[in-house]
Amino acid sequence: MKLLKRATQYTTTTFYSPTSRGYFKKFSIGSKSCFFSTSSEEPELMNFMNYLDSLKNFEKSGVPKGAGTDSDDGFDLGRMNRLMDRLGNPHSKFKTVHIAGTKGKGSTAAFLSSILRAEGYSVGCYTSPHIKTIRERMNVGRLNRPVSAKALNCLFHKIKGVLDEAIRLENGCITHFEVLTAMAFALFAQNHVDIAVIEAGLGGARDATNIISSSGLAASVITTIGEEHTAALGGSLETIAMAKSGIIKYGRPLVLGGPFLPHIEHILRDEASLMCSQVVSAYDAGIRATINGLSMFNDRPCQSCDIIVQAERDLKLSIELLDVKLCMIGNHQLHNALTATCAALCLRDQGGYLMLSYFLSGFREEHFWRAEIFLMNG
Repeated sequence: MKLLKRATQYTTTTFYSPTSRGYFKKFSIGSKSCFFSTSSEEPELMNFMNYLDSLKNFEKSGVPKGAGTDSDDGFDLGRMNRLMDRLGNPHSKFKTVHIAGTKGKGSTAAFLSSILRAEGYSVGCYTSPHIKTIRERMNVGRLNRPVSAKALNCLFHKIKGVLDEAIRLENGCITHFEVLTAMAFALFAQNHVDIAVIEAGLGGARDATNIISSSGLAASVITTIGEEHTAALGGSLETIAMAKSGIIKYGRPLVLGGPFLPHIEHILRDEASLMCSQVVSAYDAGIRATINGLSMFNDRPCQSCDIIVQAERDLKLSIELLDVKLCMIGNHQLHNALTATCAALCLRDQGGYLMLSYFLSGFREEHFWRAEIFLMNG
């Protein structure tokens, strides 16, 4: 089996071959040779990257069976809570939208962040994995740009002593992803963001990002449920749904992307009911999105779409977005944009000020993309 990565931007499909440190290089498919960046991390981040490389990295080694479930086999979330406590609980300094799901998390996070930035909010956005540089995982401020190498390096050296002590006290069990997640929260607090959009890494219940309290959560979002990391999440669609529902917090709204199998949506709604969480689904009556055609906008391909939300089930949400210029192409991206719209409306329902024009501007500006992983014979 050969591990390949596919990255799609607009209508171009490209294949990447990962090197030992996660960067990408040239390889051939049939008679065609493909050339890609072989640049490594910035020299300024070398100490930080070496530090991360010294830690357990489940993105490289694979996730143990059951590690993402809320069970005795699950990751120790207490370890992450203790680390954050040693750092002064930076995640408690701002409101958060927490996003889990099998597919669509990154795009939904990008759309939502773009809407909020267009309104003028300072946003921290944390996603994974990255394609070229670790900096891609953290965007902070009012511009859609990765954190600078200088800022990330300064933060690392500022909190390195705390990280060292935490690793010692936890008998070396702090992981690569836990340190990165802690760094993201610390970065967002340091920059006084208005809100953070946080993508769960694996599942939800025992993911290192799932340290957000009800009081700190603006909304939870579950995009889709599918058979990915199945063994790590309990072995079935039902256990995967339960793991991802772990991000639902008491009294905080839940946005469902979907579509879900009926019994899977039933599991998610039942968990939300137990947590007294109101639910809005992108497939609820009165919510729809359509593609009207393709065109060019600012020399980029885009699809012209209508997004209409008239939610009446649990949450009363309403907006009509006509002729949206969506620079991320495909029905699935339109649905991710619809899910992000529902999440943004939940924030507006809580007192946030979001004008229709900023939804339109946010969608036009976003052209995020990220790799998917395939196993191919060869």
